[in-house]
Amino acid sequence: MASVSDHDRWIYRPWSALTTDELYRIMILRQRVFVVEQTCPYLDADGWDDKATHLWCDDAAGAVLAYLRVFAPGVKYDEASLGRIVTSPEARRSGLGRRLVAAGLARIADSHGAVPVRIGAQQYLERFYGEAGFVRASDDYLEDGIPHLEMVRR
Repeated sequence: MASVSDHDRWIYRPWSALTTDELYRIMILRQRVFVVEQTCPYLDADGWDDKATHLWCDDAAGAVLAYLRVFAPGVKYDEASLGRIVTSPEARRSGLGRRLVAAGLARIADSHGAVPVRIGAQQYLERFYGEAGFVRASDDYLEDGIPHLEMVRR
């Protein structure tokens, strides 16, 4: 199992500072989970990566264990936003997902202060995001055949 701890090594970079190797390792995790595991053929390269700052944690071998994108207020939504939130299958149930969301929220607070944050979440994760202070802000909708909803943290 992947090694994770409270001393995770978080890397936070804007698009322009990502190396090709970092981007490749990030995309491996995103494709592995969002396309292969969820059996959802869709275009993950959605045109938003270059407008985001990228946050991830990797293991000693360089494999990305957890990842998300951070958007400033007014970029994707009126609110700041987190997106493409994902943990590797090997790191699940270790608490890393909660630490990932907390780290993303902390990056937003550091850069923009106490601002609302909006996410588009898979519906089955509503309770998980609720534990981080997010509340439902939309009806359920289908995105790439998967039930989603918007949630906001004030």
